[in-house]
Amino acid sequence: MNLLFCINGGYTGPLLDCLTSIVLHGGEPHYDVYLLSSDLSGEAQQALLRQVPQGITLHFIAVPRELFEGFPETGRYPQEIYYRLAAPLLLPPELDRILYLDADIVVINPLGPLYRSDFEGKLFMACTHTRELLTRANSHRLGLEKPVPYINTGVIMMELDGLRREIDLGAIRQYATEHFDALLLPDQDILTALYGSRVKVIDSQLYNLSDRILAFYNANPAHPRHSLDWVRQHTVIIHYCGRNKPWKPGYVGVLDVFYRELKEYQRQHPATEG
Repeated sequence: MNLLFCINGGYTGPLLDCLTSIVLHGGEPHYDVYLLSSDLSGEAQQALLRQVPQGITLHFIAVPRELFEGFPETGRYPQEIYYRLAAPLLLPPELDRILYLDADIVVINPLGPLYRSDFEGKLFMACTHTRELLTRANSHRLGLEKPVPYINTGVIMMELDGLRREIDLGAIRQYATEHFDALLLPDQDILTALYGSRVKVIDSQLYNLSDRILAFYNANPAHPRHSLDWVRQHTVIIHYCGRNKPWKPGYVGVLDVFYRELKEYQRQHPATEG
């Protein structure tokens, strides 16, 4: 199974947590993990190699920063957020599909059913975290003629052969420049605007669940309630997106239980550097 992460040097701790959860619960005997980064030093790479769980092979891919010159970025949304958009052009050509994950994720059930799903002619599989009214508002903000699902880019299955033929960094840069003032979450805005119609939307309750999404779902009386037991049995990917992260003060929610269980496992089974 091919996995993709785009990180900077300050996010190796959450990455190792995520990888540990994948080895524990992802259901595969081996994972090839590709790391796209511009500032991961040789020392940091060696530290990751020493600490990475068994069953994972790391592949480091250095991304030249000049490739994204002119792309809008902020302190909260650094240049690395665009790397996933260019990943098909940076990854080895023999790869045909890959699962991109944000590092602030914990996996609690097997990834295989998602990874082996049929793209059904689409280029991506991903979730939306917005309802119909906000979907229309976002489409209007992004200058789209017809509404498309607003995509959360924290979990993305990529059909690499098709993407290599269609990804155009020049078009991405042009859109980002021309719509700079309208961009709120740049990578999500751009993927939605340029490729939203090429995304197979998958269930966020299964593959990109946050506390906010769980609360919104359960607030609808027409929905059968999803308890923590339901989440434990059915959800595959917990995403601590935004500022609400269980390793930071002020966390609000119930899904931190899975992160706490992971940290307890790590406490009882400390990694051995070698």
